[in-house]
Amino acid sequence: MQMFTSLQKVHKWDDWIGLLIAVIIISLWFASLFDLLSIPISDTSWFWLIFSIVGRTYLHTGLFILAHDSMHGNLIPNNRSLNNLIGRFAVTVYGFLSYDHCCANHFNHHCYTSQSGDPDFHGTVDNPIFWYCKFIREYFPMRSLIIFLVNVTLLTWGLTTIFHVAFTNLIFFVLVPLVLSSLQLFFFGTYLPHHQLYENPYFSPRLQSNYYSNLWSFFSCYNFGHYHWEHHEYPKAPWYRLHSIHVRN
Repeated sequence: MQMFTSLQKVHKWDDWIGLLIAVIIISLWFASLFDLLSIPISDTSWFWLIFSIVGRTYLHTGLFILAHDSMHGNLIPNNRSLNNLIGRFAVTVYGFLSYDHCCANHFNHHCYTSQSGDPDFHGTVDNPIFWYCKFIREYFPMRSLIIFLVNVTLLTWGLTTIFHVAFTNLIFFVLVPLVLSSLQLFFFGTYLPHHQLYENPYFSPRLQSNYYSNLWSFFSCYNFGHYHWEHHEYPKAPWYRLHSIHVRN
């Protein structure tokens, strides 16, 4: 179903670019997981441990970015079946989330931005802790939370019992990146762009860009923090084209 409309032109290479990005992020996610689950943490330096957790967090956030582009029909724009298949797979790996529920939430976010019907918005309470709790509750309702806990329990039992994976490895390289990723998505992709109501009723003003801000935009939240205005104005543009839209506007 076409959920978002825009005059944004679909480039002829967008299918291949989206597929390539999906393959890279998903492959790196699984490759890093298989490698890190087997390392002895006691023999790993703090530097490499933190570096690995940060890298896993960024890749984990990338899974949700793939799903987000899929919800907009931007991941594989000319093949809706493959587009939705990758999106469903990405949110399942991310946290056993319901793709349909995420689509409905995100559709409401764009339709009722910073209003009472916006599931990503807390209202007049600007406290990031309360806002984050609402954010998690909207995307992890009771049914999704139960599904998540059951699947995590089964996977943990299987990996520790059958494959003899250390429980600490699962904590450091699976659970911690998931929590940090949710904080990254919330803080850079939701809270910072939408909390400045005194300046703009919908999202923070457009930001100026330079070389360093472009790098920060990419590493902070795949451009959805720095170029959030562009995303709302051009929802059919994939994340990697938001900068070019910023330059043109």
